[in-house]
Amino acid sequence: MTGVQVGLGRGWHLGAALLGVLGTTVLFALFGRLEARWLAFGWVAMVPWLAALDRARSAREALGLGVLLSVTFTAAVFHWFPGALQAYSRAPTVVGWALFLLVAPLLQLQFVAAALARYAARRLAREGQGWLPPLVGTLAYVGVEGVTPKLFADTLGHGLYASEWLRQGADVAGAPGLTLVLLLGNECVLAALRLARRRGWCAAWRPMAGLAVLVLVLSGYGAFRHAQVREATRREGGLVVGAVQANITRYEKLKAEMGAYQVVRMVLDTHYAMSDALLREGPLDLLVWPETVYPTPFGTPRSETGAKLDAEIAGYVSERGVPLVFGAYDLEGEREFNAAMFLGPSSPGGSLERAAYRKTMLFPLTEWVPDAIDTPTLREWLPWTGRWKRGPGPRAVRFTLRDGRQLRVAPLICYETIFPEYVAQGVRQGAELLLTLSNDSWFTGTPAPRLHLMHAAFRSIETRRPQVRVTNSGVTALIDTTGAVVAEVDDNQRAGLTMRVPETAALTPLALAWGDWLSPWALVSAVVGLAGAALARRRARP
Repeated sequence: MTGVQVGLGRGWHLGAALLGVLGTTVLFALFGRLEARWLAFGWVAMVPWLAALDRARSAREALGLGVLLSVTFTAAVFHWFPGALQAYSRAPTVVGWALFLLVAPLLQLQFVAAALARYAARRLAREGQGWLPPLVGTLAYVGVEGVTPKLFADTLGHGLYASEWLRQGADVAGAPGLTLVLLLGNECVLAALRLARRRGWCAAWRPMAGLAVLVLVLSGYGAFRHAQVREATRREGGLVVGAVQANITRYEKLKAEMGAYQVVRMVLDTHYAMSDALLREGPLDLLVWPETVYPTPFGTPRSETGAKLDAEIAGYVSERGVPLVFGAYDLEGEREFNAAMFLGPSSPGGSLERAAYRKTMLFPLTEWVPDAIDTPTLREWLPWTGRWKRGPGPRAVRFTLRDGRQLRVAPLICYETIFPEYVAQGVRQGAELLLTLSNDSWFTGTPAPRLHLMHAAFRSIETRRPQVRVTNSGVTALIDTTGAVVAEVDDNQRAGLTMRVPETAALTPLALAWGDWLSPWALVSAVVGLAGAALARRRARP
């Protein structure tokens, strides 16, 4: 073979690999829109990349394909993040993009792990073990994704949210369980295409039948579970919640323009007026304002003015006779926490009942800096870094409603809704309702508010608990136990919303009882599969 032919062969090989990465990236970008019209792409999105991966001639090439897909996937699906980071930190957008893509292989480590595991299994597989590389690669993907930290806790299974039935399968093994089914479906499609190419479509019936079984079983379970959960929801009774989305954002900018007191004054007056409008429409069992709506410590005022504002909020609750949950700061000595404050009359004419929940899962750097790297130099370089401290963890808060009933809720603040096990721990403490306070204003106009809402909906599916979600700029919503958004105020809108939360019989799905059982099992199985194949190959040598 001449040098020209060798060069052409290498060029074709490289071009085919790049096309495989590009094809999968484009399909992921469409599937990640969470729209029903793109739902089918989830069953084929991995096929171009897997086909390219199976042509890899070395572990180094397989590694390169894994790293490259992690970068292109991050850029395509989370393209909105560098812009939001620039709006928050004022750092150049190009710097945000460079840092974001640089850490992409760590954020999407499952692609790298799957690529290397699949390549290793392909080298170790013996005659008749064509099933080994797909199985080991799939298990490595699910296992590594579940045990490594991810900034957005994303997984492919989230794309099935657009299907009312398919998403119900998340109550078995969470969204990672849906990811496992999708990956197996992609393997069926790839196997069918290869058989059809070599022997015609008639020979591809087995993998296509496998795909059909996966889709039908997941759909059948979803339809059954959806009906069962609906049956557990009572039509009468329940809870009436008033939510206020005032769409007042960028407090720091407003403070620079108006002064700190005038901003707090405007925010409180707006929320009082919108809350009174909801109360005029009918009685409320509970009133909820969003995260950090009161951007100063409550209960431990730093000034006489702060003490008067605290008393004003308490007086509002006493006069209206309705419990209030709102976002504020909580102080303990010099330590400051992002908190949800529970304030309400314990009995007619009695003293106010008060409780506080402190946010634990803080967004890295923007809200919290680990003590190990929190230095004056870092603060000088990155003046926008946050100073909040981490709270003690999940907690079910019990408090009294307007009519004297007792309600136990699992409070969640913003970022905490993306962590399934964190939410599940609060529900295991007896919570009947998920109550989320959030501030997504830095992401207004991007896909982020809808992605955050989708995460919240999966938490309701996994725990089978309804959820009241209140944000300052959207999306405020009521989510039922099937993950459906029953009522909402969209992004960048100002409105009050009366939510009627139906009473639901307590259910304990497997995802709630066992937590994330799938990821460790998948990782161990992948390691055992590779070790077994290596041992068998060693024994087979003459």
